[in-house]
Amino acid sequence: MPCALHSRAWPGFEIVFKYRSARYEIAVENPDGVSRGVAHAELDGKSLPEGPTRVPLVDDGQIHKVRVILG
Repeated sequence: MPCALHSRAWPGFEIVFKYRSARYEIAVENPDGVSRGVAHAELDGKSLPEGPTRVPLVDDGQIHKVRVILG
């Protein structure tokens, strides 16, 4: 039986990550059923720079939304 993590059919997932007093609500979307590569990433509605995807973590007591689209 193939592992579900290696399946190209998974649509995405969501997680919550806490960094000190901040909360990061992370959604990873896989609209094209790919296994790797980031087509777009954003933090709080603003695009993150191209290149390796890095999300700056801040201890600000806020809720942050991270969206990653694979492709």
